[in-house]
Amino acid sequence: MLTHAGTSVIETPRLLLRRFSHADADSMLRNWIADEKIQSMYGEPVYSTPEAVRQLLAKYIAAYENSDYYRWAIIEKSSGECIGQIAYFLVDSKNHFAEIEYCIGAAFQRKGYATEATRAVTAYGFQQINLHKVQICVRPANKPSVRVIEKCGFTYEGTLRDYFFMNGGYQGRMYFSMLRDEFHG
Repeated sequence: MLTHAGTSVIETPRLLLRRFSHADADSMLRNWIADEKIQSMYGEPVYSTPEAVRQLLAKYIAAYENSDYYRWAIIEKSSGECIGQIAYFLVDSKNHFAEIEYCIGAAFQRKGYATEATRAVTAYGFQQINLHKVQICVRPANKPSVRVIEKCGFTYEGTLRDYFFMNGGYQGRMYFSMLRDEFHG
């Protein structure tokens, strides 16, 4: 049985993972949410105006009332900037698993932040929510994300071929997972 704890603060050596607030709008626009390349790799639309970001934040913040809603702003401690987000965007309470999604702004990539955040949220899933399985999916073209997932110790399960139709072509969806007894946090 899952113990839904909602989006609680998680602290890592360099990051603070916390609920989004309206005050994050400017750094989101500056660092990632208006970047077409980042949002495309993340599979989300670009939010290029303060009003669009405010509307998205209003949805996120309202959803925190649900104990099974898990979405964290990734805050770089040294700068206080919101550099991305990480979430359990799919939570299956009946089958005791959840799926992680994340994105990090371009200026903050290749610094280990995605790995640090993913490890922390994976631990939260097993230790706080009592998940049996955590999974992550990625397009094969997103090689940096594949490396993050592998560094975090997830096992490759397979690829659904031609899963997405994007930019005039088909792309697969690679599945990775970790079971509770494989977690060494």
